[in-house]
Amino acid sequence: MNAPEVEPALADMMDAVLAETRASHPPQVPARRDPELWRRLDELGLVRLTGDEQSGGSGAGWYEAAALQAAAVRHGIRIPLAEHDLLACWLLESAGLAVDGAVRTVCLLDAHGRAAGVPWASGAERVAVVWQVAGEYLVADAAAEHLDITPGTNMIGEPRDTVVADPASLSGVPVPTDRIAQLRLKCALVRSLQACAAMDEALALSLDHVTSREQFGRPLSRFQAVQHLISDIAAEAALARSATEAALSAAVASDWSARHLEFLVAAARSCTGHAATVVVRNAHQVHGAIGTTSEHRLHEFTRAALAWRSEFGSVKHWDDRVTDMALQAGANGLWGLISP
Repeated sequence: MNAPEVEPALADMMDAVLAETRASHPPQVPARRDPELWRRLDELGLVRLTGDEQSGGSGAGWYEAAALQAAAVRHGIRIPLAEHDLLACWLLESAGLAVDGAVRTVCLLDAHGRAAGVPWASGAERVAVVWQVAGEYLVADAAAEHLDITPGTNMIGEPRDTVVADPASLSGVPVPTDRIAQLRLKCALVRSLQACAAMDEALALSLDHVTSREQFGRPLSRFQAVQHLISDIAAEAALARSATEAALSAAVASDWSARHLEFLVAAARSCTGHAATVVVRNAHQVHGAIGTTSEHRLHEFTRAALAWRSEFGSVKHWDDRVTDMALQAGANGLWGLISP
């Protein structure tokens, strides 16, 4: 999703680099980080796209990062760009810790020193580990070899690992509670951005299919039932994208501190989660048998949308958050949740 604030030349460069990678390196399942691609993206300033220029970053913002995520989804490139730049490195730098060129991800340990479903931990060189002691959050930049990492994957083969650590062996620095709240919202919104990009691609493939394929002597797009399926895909994808962009705009404008931001992110995740159900079902119905084959690209986007909508909070979790916050606000406070 390319926001108006993104320079066209930058967006074109992102797309060209990732398209070239897709053409020369077919996607791997399970997904593994390509060191050569990572090096090239690093040279182009895309690995630390939002990092401060004084610390080696490119000084861009979340709109540019959203465009990069969309390009990666569009070309089926699965590497930990968001986890590294938007989550781990941001958190460490905000805590006053220096960040070098190592590949990073982030995890939040539970009371037993365990974190499940950690993205890309098995392929990272360092992990920003967060834990809580006596009501205070701490973060440490831990070398991956010093952690107990059990590899796992999500339904599209991306690493989703289990990390176990002894907090007593880590040297952490304090992190404000509101910073961890921001981290949770950033994690959630990243997946919404990715899922929306996947649904946009499923829509594009569906439109191309129904306009190019014929049945009974006329294009599929001429059949009213097919038109209804396509219109539902477009409407749901647009709703999810609109809700996600609203949350992103509020986050960027307020430096992730808007009083109603959690509600907007929860609404975006709820809309995205429910939209994925309709988009996936209708897209596969429109494509018929060809859409279920491994050779066709549709599954790259439909399965990805289903996988990403369930990470950093299930659909039910975000539905419940929207409901709870709306009920707590009451009739007099509800408008304040949905407007600046």
